[in-house]
Amino acid sequence: MSHSLSLLQSEALLEPDKNYPLYITAKKYWLSDFEAHWDDDEAVTLIVLHSTSFHKETWEPTLQRIFQRASRNTLKIKCAWAIDCPNHGVSAALNEEALQQAPFHQTFGCHKYAEAVHRFLSAGPRLTPIFDFQCQRLVGIGHSLGGVAITILQNLQPTFRFSSVILVEPMLSPSAEAVEPLRRMLIKYAYQRRDTWPSRECAFQNLKSRKRTERWDSRVLDLYIKFGLRDHSGTSHLQAPCDTVSLACSREEEVTMYSEPDGATKPVQDLDKICSRIPVSIIFGGENDYIPREVQDALVDPASGRRFSCILRIDGAGHLVPQYAPDQLGEHIFRILSSAPSSSRL
Repeated sequence: MSHSLSLLQSEALLEPDKNYPLYITAKKYWLSDFEAHWDDDEAVTLIVLHSTSFHKETWEPTLQRIFQRASRNTLKIKCAWAIDCPNHGVSAALNEEALQQAPFHQTFGCHKYAEAVHRFLSAGPRLTPIFDFQCQRLVGIGHSLGGVAITILQNLQPTFRFSSVILVEPMLSPSAEAVEPLRRMLIKYAYQRRDTWPSRECAFQNLKSRKRTERWDSRVLDLYIKFGLRDHSGTSHLQAPCDTVSLACSREEEVTMYSEPDGATKPVQDLDKICSRIPVSIIFGGENDYIPREVQDALVDPASGRRFSCILRIDGAGHLVPQYAPDQLGEHIFRILSSAPSSSRL
């Protein structure tokens, strides 16, 4: 890979204050070629949000493909910002104590992820270096939980002007009954999930051979070992330190995300609003291994009044599209971005 196509990145950390006790971590990604677009009003800025139990870095392989394609074409991208849900990734350890207190203990769901992202975007003028998100042509991209959060974000006040939204296997359903069996299954799986390993290498060997993770792209698995796991909290125990690694998003926090009663249904009201306002595209996996096909069909049913710019399915991938098929996903996202008329980015 040429130097100009290497993924560049910088970290950003928004610290707590008296009104909000959680750290919010994010990463900015770009190619050196994109620096020519940083003062270009036509260039887009991507805001990417991850799914439950993952982390912001899981988007890197997909972003790499989008960026590579954009660098050879007329699509102008400034950068992408990937933002952690505060009880996931590196944020989880920073927020461990605060997440055990009100108002976040056993309540951190989709809406709170959207609120955290809104807080981060609002703080753009205070970041180093400054990045004023209100002045950017924003495109929101979210997978599963992230798709729900990016949908909710569109209507949080004061609003940020997004030119378009791309939803990847969003955990959205017009009917609560239709996804109730899935919700119960996910809670059961979360409680059963293995959550400690003697080392990251042991975790890698275990996960690459497990049925649920053996299909992940190798780059995604490597990133999960680095950012989806953390040093076990017991490593700091003074008398009997526990030299192991554990899930960054704990089983308890994952269960909390799935336990939100209207987490998949209430945000459909937000989707109804934005579908009539900006272009919304939706990408499903070709295999319905989690979300039932009838739920997806109901979501995109023209009779609902919701209109989508495009509806795509990626063959060979299930719900975890960014983990199974990041290159294919990046290709589809690039095509969606490239086909958007300039007027939709205003």
